[in-house]
Amino acid sequence: METVLPGYFTGPMNTESHATELDWVPSCGVQLRKAGVRFDAVRVDGCAGRLIAEAMAQMTLGEPGPVVEEVRGRRAVYFLVPVGSTGHRSWPDGVTRLTGEAGRIAFIPVPALSGWTWPLRWRHQPGATGRLVHPLLLRSTLLAWAAGDLGVLGELEENPPAPPIHSGE
Repeated sequence: METVLPGYFTGPMNTESHATELDWVPSCGVQLRKAGVRFDAVRVDGCAGRLIAEAMAQMTLGEPGPVVEEVRGRRAVYFLVPVGSTGHRSWPDGVTRLTGEAGRIAFIPVPALSGWTWPLRWRHQPGATGRLVHPLLLRSTLLAWAAGDLGVLGELEENPPAPPIHSGE
């Protein structure tokens, strides 16, 4: 079913295929999800987060897993990863782990798939399979970027990608 509201396009959605896998995605607006329940997150602020997200998209043929970005403020990029997958590993400076480890409480902002979600939006929407960002690929990409071994990232820094266009903003 397709719904159009003034200024918003919610688009077609097969609710049967998304109902169980994506029940953590709000139907409208933005909600906070407690880390460690369905997923954890790795947050990278600013341009670096966007470059990493685009490099991950190129390496995964456009399907890096769910990535949320903030369009103002610190312009944070949240990579949603499996629960417990970021612990016991070193991460480069500037990376914030949002986890539900013992003694830690963190919340991850999650926007709806469509409609008004400002100041957040999906850079890469979650797929129907429920697959999350691969933490080792993310970590390797971040470490390469931090070490100056840019590869694909060097090309992206020279020719930054246009931000995704989303309706309702």
